[in-house]
Amino acid sequence: MHSVFLINIFSSFFLCGVIWTIQIVHYPFFHRVSREQFSSHMSTHKVQISLIVIPVMLLELGSSIWLSIFAEFYPLAHQAGLLLVVLIWLHTFLVMVPLHENLSAGYSKLMANRLVKSNWGRTTLWSIKTLLGIWLLNEIL
Repeated sequence: MHSVFLINIFSSFFLCGVIWTIQIVHYPFFHRVSREQFSSHMSTHKVQISLIVIPVMLLELGSSIWLSIFAEFYPLAHQAGLLLVVLIWLHTFLVMVPLHENLSAGYSKLMANRLVKSNWGRTTLWSIKTLLGIWLLNEIL
């Protein structure tokens, strides 16, 4: 039980740090990439960021499902955590992936701005998930 909880906490904290870095540093940088290299930059970004986040997102999802079903402590908090993770996945695949695909065709200031603005949804959700994790850690320690 505790190892699944630690995996969940680690993955949420890690992904929250990654999303804040992407939100504040990486996505705004898209405006500075040369137009000639933009499509190549987007392709590289999609592959490299996927290698980092997909395994950890899967860990977060799997551990959230497990905790929401089997956790003996604060089951409603773990179910809320799972809901947040599901919302993050929905936002990722219904909003962010299409925006990335659109930008893969070439730079668009409108689409790059929309990407930054839309990503605040995931940034907020992962921040809430992390705060929930901090609260849970405080409660069980």
